[in-house]
Amino acid sequence: MTRYPHLLAPLDLGFTTLKNRVLMGSMHTNLEETKDWNRVAEFYAERARGDVALMVTGGMAPNREGGVFPGAAGLYTPQDIANHRVVTGRVHEAGGKIVMQILHAGRYAYGPDCVAPSPVKSPISPFPPAELTEEGIEKQVADIATSAARAREAGYDGVEVMGSEGYFLNQFLVTHTNKRTDRWGGSYENRMRLPIEVVKRVRAATGPDFILIYRLSMIDLIPDGSTWAEVVTLAKEIEKAGATIINTGIGWHEARIPTIATSVPRRAFSWVTKKLMGEVSIPIITSNRINMPEVAEAVLADGCADMVSMARPFLADPHFVAKAAQGRAEEIAPCIACNQACLDHTFNGKISTCLVNPRACHETELRYDPAATRKSIAVVGAGPAGLSAALVAAERGHEVTLFDKAPEIGGQLNMARKIPGKEEFHGLVTWFETMVAKAGIALRLNAEATADDLLDFDEVIIATGVLPRDPGIPGQGGPNVLSYIEVLRDEVPVGETVVIVGAGGIGFDVAEYLSEKGKSPTLDLDAWLTEWGVADPAAHRGGLAPEGPQPEGPARKVTLLQRKAEKPGRRLGKTTGWIHRATLKMKGVEMIGGVNYEAIATDGLLISFGKSRDDPQKIVAENVVLCAGQVSQRSLADALIAKGLKPHVIGGADVAAELDAKRAIDQGARLAAGL
Repeated sequence: MTRYPHLLAPLDLGFTTLKNRVLMGSMHTNLEETKDWNRVAEFYAERARGDVALMVTGGMAPNREGGVFPGAAGLYTPQDIANHRVVTGRVHEAGGKIVMQILHAGRYAYGPDCVAPSPVKSPISPFPPAELTEEGIEKQVADIATSAARAREAGYDGVEVMGSEGYFLNQFLVTHTNKRTDRWGGSYENRMRLPIEVVKRVRAATGPDFILIYRLSMIDLIPDGSTWAEVVTLAKEIEKAGATIINTGIGWHEARIPTIATSVPRRAFSWVTKKLMGEVSIPIITSNRINMPEVAEAVLADGCADMVSMARPFLADPHFVAKAAQGRAEEIAPCIACNQACLDHTFNGKISTCLVNPRACHETELRYDPAATRKSIAVVGAGPAGLSAALVAAERGHEVTLFDKAPEIGGQLNMARKIPGKEEFHGLVTWFETMVAKAGIALRLNAEATADDLLDFDEVIIATGVLPRDPGIPGQGGPNVLSYIEVLRDEVPVGETVVIVGAGGIGFDVAEYLSEKGKSPTLDLDAWLTEWGVADPAAHRGGLAPEGPQPEGPARKVTLLQRKAEKPGRRLGKTTGWIHRATLKMKGVEMIGGVNYEAIATDGLLISFGKSRDDPQKIVAENVVLCAGQVSQRSLADALIAKGLKPHVIGGADVAAELDAKRAIDQGARLAAGL
């Protein structure tokens, strides 16, 4: 008897059957752009081996002008078809099914040749689009249909037509971007003409026995977005035009409401998809922040959809579905929705991967093969770097002993999980606990290892982390001055007014921690929707509440300072930094850059500006919290070196620049893979 009867039930599409109700949603990983088709094939095949029912590729451009950036992958030539056959063949050998997403970026295309229904520039691209003529529109339709036909020739089981997230087809649907007065603009009947025509032509080009998913924006989250009546009308017409399945799209990329970051509640938008259930007869997929099998099962059991889409969870664990089916859900490496290694990489032109699973998108070169010689390995420090190294070393057959002076594993992850909006870190620490026990690692907690304790091991890995950096501010020894560690461990009371020294990632975390009161909105969907101004699209066009965001008042008055003369938070993650800045702004946190720290007094912090340091001013506060960076804790490594040993030093003990779990876990895994 399975714990997930809805999730694991097959889905009959008539001409083919999906083995369960799980779709691996589209992710642009930049793998196709490497032109290493064996690497691309192995990425998808690994997920097929994990028993996901159906996968969607990253967006493939139907033509040059529609690519998300110049040189974006697509199916343009016979050689492209041959390359994609490598992928589809490998997936089919692994027992999987795969569809190719056709993505025309429209005005989101990051290049000078971008086209759109009207010459309305996107706020997230510097390139103004050219307005398409009637002939230009016909070319786009024909190119999309041709791309679908090529996908079939390349062995794909279907295509997904990208009609959401503010891309090309979505741009025709709303008056926000469609200012036309011809048959492609004006009334909604005209504005929806293009997506309907595209689906008809794709179906005609591919035949009846081919999966055709249409990704439909169900809540735009932008001004002048679609009404719910328009969404339903479009869904019905898309079904008539020949779609097999309708997939849910949530929010445009330019929307100022987070939709997939870790601070978004789990299954935050499944209620939107549920509103469409019963309006069409074809299956409907829901998506966004569904990251564990119990969440997915509840979504389906609640009648929110016929199928669930999960994308990043398959970066974290390619065997997600198989583990759920085998009763091993606790072994599923959790997606924490941090965006650090996936979306941040994608938008910076790097190969995507996963903070939790460094092998994601690196399957062919980062391998955990059995070790030729079994060694005894000591790992000192059970934070992200040490845990990663210990688990990979144990997986390869080494005998591993893991030391930590703390009473629990996790290191600074245990502070991260205290931050409102970072509750997913609880699951990550729990998963590490499960896997350490399963791997048979000898765990030595409350044990501060010395150099003498480590002399008899074949290899020693030092992952002792970091210490807070001393900012050297006069008066910092006063009783009103706290370290971020004391604050996040709740070791000291904190007053009603606080100044935070340092606006890096930790400074922002501490500001959010001290500003929030009561229950985290991430754990209360109604509170979160109210905080960000999300409304029922049946009541308000585009799903935007007319009163805008309505956050709960702050718990304290917080001022966040930094020495750098730049916008605080500028160096945070590319796809999440704006969320942190917006959150603090909603909580009334004052953020000031270019500050000199002159002295700390009993009633606040004296600061100045510029090289002259003239006209110092005092920020009155009950407490000053120091978040002024870190230094590597490598005293144990130095002691071992002094004894003639050559320890491996990883994580914060190696490089202390900001707390970077992504780098730490990757470094630990790669070291252990080579021992």
